[in-house]
Amino acid sequence: MEPIAIKLLGFAAATCTTLAYAPQFIKVWRTRSTEDISLGMFLVMLLGLVLWLVYGLLSGDVPLIVANAITIVLAGGILFMKLKYG
Repeated sequence: MEPIAIKLLGFAAATCTTLAYAPQFIKVWRTRSTEDISLGMFLVMLLGLVLWLVYGLLSGDVPLIVANAITIVLAGGILFMKLKYG
């Protein structure tokens, strides 16, 4: 497989996994309701995202860096609202 095709595949996967957080973020933002969101899951997920970001930075993998940086903002926002609105 060509290197550009591999990068495009990475960006496509990154786009899907990153955008998956957007509906939940928007719903929590609008309703201020986080009752059904697992605090433990979001704490572990955020840790995993930070580790993936560090891995991406160390390996120079741009799709991994971009996806995890954006997803950290979305998941971190949800986690913040979970802690704030409980």
